[in-house]
Amino acid sequence: MSLARTPTSEQIKRIPKALLHDHLDGGLRPATVIEIADRIGYSKLPTDNPTELAKWFEDSCNSGSLVRYLETFAHTVAVIQTREGIIQVARECVIDLARDGVVYAEVRGAPELSTEQGLTIDQVVDATIEGYKQGMAEAASEGNKIKVKSLLCGMRQSNRSMEAAKAVVKYRNQGVVGFDIAGPEDGFPPTNQLEEFSYLRKENAHFTIHAGEAFGLPSIWEAVQICGAERLGHGVRIIDDIDFSSTSPKIGLLASYIRDSRIALELCPTSNLQTGVAKTYSEHPIGKLLKLNFQVTLNTDNRLMSNTSMSNEMQRCVDSFNWTFSDLQLVTINALESAFISYDERVDIINNVIKPAYAKISDE
Repeated sequence: MSLARTPTSEQIKRIPKALLHDHLDGGLRPATVIEIADRIGYSKLPTDNPTELAKWFEDSCNSGSLVRYLETFAHTVAVIQTREGIIQVARECVIDLARDGVVYAEVRGAPELSTEQGLTIDQVVDATIEGYKQGMAEAASEGNKIKVKSLLCGMRQSNRSMEAAKAVVKYRNQGVVGFDIAGPEDGFPPTNQLEEFSYLRKENAHFTIHAGEAFGLPSIWEAVQICGAERLGHGVRIIDDIDFSSTSPKIGLLASYIRDSRIALELCPTSNLQTGVAKTYSEHPIGKLLKLNFQVTLNTDNRLMSNTSMSNEMQRCVDSFNWTFSDLQLVTINALESAFISYDERVDIINNVIKPAYAKISDE
């Protein structure tokens, strides 16, 4: 019965975590942004003070607009245009996640965004993988074992998604495990990339799709029923297909299909508050969706822009929804069950890392 207890903040920090939705260009250390900007001669940062820069990113992303939110990435993308910069950012990403107790993560990035200064898609992917390898080794030397895999994104508003899709297949045995499309949903439906998704299915490759964040149910329906998404990046708007007007919630046909098919929802509550999904954390749909047995996973999205971490997201769910150790373990296992690594790898982490640690820490 120990898993029914409410964890303390210190326990939340120590329990192992799994993360499926985290953007590489949204999780840089403020000091690193300043350091690389100075090194490459990028002079457009609003400040060269790390504390002030961190606050600027968070404040700029609190506008309630996804478009304004995405504009902040101009600065982070600018400092990942060289092999050296990409390796540094990827390495530090892994170290930071590991220090927060993350044991498995899929970190996504759009290779095309780092080709503005001459790097090729392959060179970007190579540098990213190298950075993750260095980060995992350094994390292990600190006593924090973590496995990090790469997801490659195509940008909805460009015409280069097939390059990323082909790189997923090319590098799938070297640390890349899947594909995604990112960028503005409104006006750029997932069906625009049908050719890419068809190619990936033919190659037996995995993919998730950003859908149901800034746009509603039609985006989710297209992503799942037309494109064949295995997971939904965010997917939070599925709540619109559930009627809560009576005592027992009535789940619509699309929501039922998503739930019954165990299609994972990569929910990112703090980020969603910034883009206007809900006004307060306690009003975020994640609480209701977990109670209704959707395949809920908890994620950070952009740690810099949201000034967040997995420990912070867990703490806020405990505070807002009275989540216990059992709830936190459930969303962690959900994430691993939906991960794009092999079944044997998933089971190994669940049985030999997650469950033993939760049992031990919840008994303290």
